[in-house]
Amino acid sequence: MLDVAAPPAKPAARRARAVLLSPWSRLALLAALLTGSAVAVWLWQPQRLLTHGWPPQLSGATAVVLFTAAYGVGTAALVPRPLLNLAAGALFGVQTGLATAVGGTVIGAGIAFGLGRLLGQDALRPLLRGRWLTAADRQLSHHGFRSMLAIRLFPGVPFAAANYCAAVSRMGWPSFLLATGLGSVPNTAAYVVAGSHATTPTSPVFLLALAFIAVPAVAGALVAWRKRGRMRTARLGEDAAGDGTPPRA
Repeated sequence: MLDVAAPPAKPAARRARAVLLSPWSRLALLAALLTGSAVAVWLWQPQRLLTHGWPPQLSGATAVVLFTAAYGVGTAALVPRPLLNLAAGALFGVQTGLATAVGGTVIGAGIAFGLGRLLGQDALRPLLRGRWLTAADRQLSHHGFRSMLAIRLFPGVPFAAANYCAAVSRMGWPSFLLATGLGSVPNTAAYVVAGSHATTPTSPVFLLALAFIAVPAVAGALVAWRKRGRMRTARLGEDAAGDGTPPRA
């Protein structure tokens, strides 16, 4: 039986395929997915988990597995993690809630990292120009675990933004996932503990959990503010050195 060679693809079909698979088309698809996720979250209102609770027909290991999966998908879909962490503590208690929340965090970060690498990296890497962007990319690419661990431990860094920035870099999967799992434990634990004691908001445990959430956030904001001031001073000095005039006070 003779093999019949497939006819060559038409130039128009090849061009259409190239456009659809181009880096910018994939980036547009990622933007559409994120926009759709944000709209879905706004319509779904995940805060209802705190008021209505988990469906009563689901319990035990099934509820834990389903909530972990829902946490991961929800995190990738831009559901605020504090709400999910509080819900995990309120539904499952401290130990199981913490394990569920950390597991869901790693799953959601992995989904976002994979989407960013598949759909956004090729289009965004050529745009990494300038000293600050190239330095950040170099740090994430060559010191992935240490950099991501610091980002997860540092309060105030948006979770989704960190995922997609890491995806654009050349950070490896193991470093990203391990650093995410370890670095998210302290902050996640504070929210889970607060959620597990939400019915007793005047208890010492609840107040201590709130303090653990608030103090690092305030400290992180102060550090970011000081670093911004130093960067602005350094930039003014560079501009003054370029035009020969002294920097303004």
